[in-house]
Amino acid sequence: MADTETMQSDLFGFSPLQGSGDYFRPLAERVRPRTLDDMAGQEHLVGQNGPLRKFLAGGQMPSMIFWGPPGSGKTTLAEICASALNYSFEQLSAIDSGVKEVRKALENAEKSRRAGRRTILFIDEIHRFNKAQQDTLLHAIEQGLIVLIGATTENPSFEVNGALLSRMQVYILKPLGPDEIEMVIRRALKEDSLFRELSIDIADLDFLLQFSGGDARKALNAVEAALALLPTGAKEMVLNRELLERALQYKAPVYDKGGENHYDIISAFIKSMRGSDPDAALFWLARMIDGGEDPKFIARRMVIFASEDIGNADPYAITLAISVFQAVAMIGMPEARINLAQGVTYLASAPKSNASYQGLNDAMSEAKTMQDLRVPLHLRNAPTKLMKKEGYGVGYKYPHSYPANFVAQHYFPEGMEPKAYYRPGDEGREKYIRERLRLLWNERYKP
Repeated sequence: MADTETMQSDLFGFSPLQGSGDYFRPLAERVRPRTLDDMAGQEHLVGQNGPLRKFLAGGQMPSMIFWGPPGSGKTTLAEICASALNYSFEQLSAIDSGVKEVRKALENAEKSRRAGRRTILFIDEIHRFNKAQQDTLLHAIEQGLIVLIGATTENPSFEVNGALLSRMQVYILKPLGPDEIEMVIRRALKEDSLFRELSIDIADLDFLLQFSGGDARKALNAVEAALALLPTGAKEMVLNRELLERALQYKAPVYDKGGENHYDIISAFIKSMRGSDPDAALFWLARMIDGGEDPKFIARRMVIFASEDIGNADPYAITLAISVFQAVAMIGMPEARINLAQGVTYLASAPKSNASYQGLNDAMSEAKTMQDLRVPLHLRNAPTKLMKKEGYGVGYKYPHSYPANFVAQHYFPEGMEPKAYYRPGDEGREKYIRERLRLLWNERYKP
């Protein structure tokens, strides 16, 4: 016991509260917010009109998924919800839990229900559960045995199966901004039982904010690591860049996955491909890979790009982009960088057209104001005798019954003049598409 007390007092020259156990818990855990009012950021969820605050005020909580980057408050919010509603709290990590652990948690929830208490089951990294593991939760949610809160850093639309997703609300958590990270750090140093009696000056806050990348836990861990390097017994401490870099073994980053730089670099990446510069696109790809960006995030953006910026100028582009995404998901890093490089160079070098994307935008803009226009009778489906008697489908000309599999007829709503939403360009395959459409619909596609 004496050795333990000596070790505790040697580090910063003071002893923690006897029996508190605070010395052995990380700073981020010691200062974890306990109420919604203590939260930094996520105002859209916890503010006066935020859904979480409304749920807690009403004493009810639906099952939900918190989707957001590390250190944005997913676990903290789940704990606050359980505490505020006086629910039992069961916590699992999908990284090291399986069906057995889930069933055990559900058994505990059943015991709590018999005692008149509901349970929140919190599953961190829920996207790592396979379909069978996710399916074990469905019945418990439907029967009201648990309120499930899942946390994920991945898009749940891709990573959580549809049956489970349909039973849950999805709430997006944003990376904390610089002001919010600063608030977290200063509040921790002011309120933490081990540091509040010390005079601590953060001399290079910008470096700390850049390092954390919107991750509150990362910022607090960095502060704690740097303070551990200061002389024994010091009461006045200065956290400067030299100390932080020595503690973290980290130079000021040029890329971070959570901050503004993340969005700037993905923007530069997309615009380089759009500008048909494969070399610049490879450079930004390398920056993202070196910075630890999720390769599936990059691949998803490439799939979108293939339709938005290449379209029918090269119809194969979307096929290649999807193949790259599948390869990245199958292989993983570091080898998946090779697949990404192939896809990026092809997409950047391909002919470009946004005609199909722009055509959809134009059509959707007009469709909103024309919802009352009726489908012409000759285009309507006629599955019953009554509908056929009413003239449904009458007058429809089957194109394959005519030369070249084409016959001119009116396909727009009743009373609407045909117009060209899709305007193919001169690049790649679209040049031939444009010539065919001019041949078929001459009045609409006059030069």
